[in-house]
Amino acid sequence: MSRQNRFDGLPEFLAIARQRSIRGAALALDVTPGAVSQALQRLERRLGVALFHRTTRRLSLTGPGEALLARIGPAADAIDIGLEEALRASEEPVGTLRLIVDRIALTQVLPNVLPDFRQAYPAVAIDITVSNRQSDFVGEGYDAGIMIGSYIAQEMIAVRLSPRFRWAVFGSPAYFAAHGRPERPGDLASHQCIRFRRPGKGDIYRWEFVEDGEVVRIEPNGPMTVNDAELMRRMAARGLGLIYSSTYHSATEIEAGTLEPVLLDHSPSADALYLYFARTAQDQPKLRAFIEMCARSGFAAARVAPGAGGAERTPQAPGPARSAR
Repeated sequence: MSRQNRFDGLPEFLAIARQRSIRGAALALDVTPGAVSQALQRLERRLGVALFHRTTRRLSLTGPGEALLARIGPAADAIDIGLEEALRASEEPVGTLRLIVDRIALTQVLPNVLPDFRQAYPAVAIDITVSNRQSDFVGEGYDAGIMIGSYIAQEMIAVRLSPRFRWAVFGSPAYFAAHGRPERPGDLASHQCIRFRRPGKGDIYRWEFVEDGEVVRIEPNGPMTVNDAELMRRMAARGLGLIYSSTYHSATEIEAGTLEPVLLDHSPSADALYLYFARTAQDQPKLRAFIEMCARSGFAAARVAPGAGGAERTPQAPGPARSAR
């Protein structure tokens, strides 16, 4: 039996067996009685056996017909259930939402969104990976990522989750009182800087500025190198040196007065934290529900409507690789 026609006639056979008539099967399948009868005849010829005893008044299963029904009936029921579940999955948020997120999202976004999301959508499980390396998040099976906008590829759909922020140099009031404030990027050569070694890459991050309309990148000098952003900010707050961070990442220290920004006039273009995903993923109910929850929680600056063609784009093409700090 060829694979091309191996299922030909089976829906009609099942409908006749359950309705006990060709006319009833035709009504159930929304086809003509002639189409049902012809499909049954093709199936019987292919199998080489009669599946029904036919009289002018009724149909009844033959022995081979009863055996076939016993074998494929439960499978057909399982297929029907699977199709119904797939249909519900296309309409309701279910399954597992897999996110890969920058560390800054752990304090600024997720604690405020996830409790309400879990309460509203208990059928959606959450699987979160914290990483600043998200180059192939689609190939690795993630539904969406959260990252600084300048990292995100242009073909992605992006939804802004944070206020726009600027990159700058930060130091403690005590450090500035003792060593003065740099007024131009070149002044950093005479300051103690806390260097940042990028996790997963191992290189020292170069500080980026704009001076006289040109992009300037400086590899900072200093006796201390760290690969953890929180530790870097804490050491700077203790007066051990200057760091390169953003007004968003350092918002807590700025509010507490333990860190102050300088060289803001030389800051690169404004950036933001984004939820991003492939265009093919935007119609997933679980992802739409998460975006809507971000919006209700006051984090999303743009939303993707069901069936919409897109949302806010990333503010710039992927530029020099900034690490979240």
